[in-house]
Amino acid sequence: MENKNFTTSLIVNKTTKDVYEAILNPRAWWSVEIEGDADKINDVFDYHFEDVHRCKIKIVELVPNEKVVWYILDNDFNFTKDKTEWVDTKVIFEISEVDGQAQLTFTHDGLVPSYECYEACYQGWTHYIKSSLQKYITTGTGEPNQTDSPQTETEKRLKKA
Repeated sequence: MENKNFTTSLIVNKTTKDVYEAILNPRAWWSVEIEGDADKINDVFDYHFEDVHRCKIKIVELVPNEKVVWYILDNDFNFTKDKTEWVDTKVIFEISEVDGQAQLTFTHDGLVPSYECYEACYQGWTHYIKSSLQKYITTGTGEPNQTDSPQTETEKRLKKA
């Protein structure tokens, strides 16, 4: 079986600068509970959703208006046997201009279908990129996790468990 990294993309009628700046503010589209800075090279921030998911992320590459790369330093899931499935993976945001619009290609390099968390992560990333981040880029208001407020069906199910 071929293991492909999770990838999704979107096109918005905004500039590549608008997309880049939105990515650098994950509190506005991923989670209000992010602790630490996430907008400069070597910044380290912590993400958590209740006791379901925690991770520590380092910004390892920033190319203004073109690319953002996060490196997962540490991870813990409460719903998988291997709590560290994301460790040593990269989250890559590549931005380009296509016909006067901005295209974002999102890849979680290392998040592959053989991972136990894949389905939950697939649903989560799809929501956060194609819904929350896209809305944040286009309207200025995203749909980040609020304190104790699951956004995806998987998060709702995991909260009940």
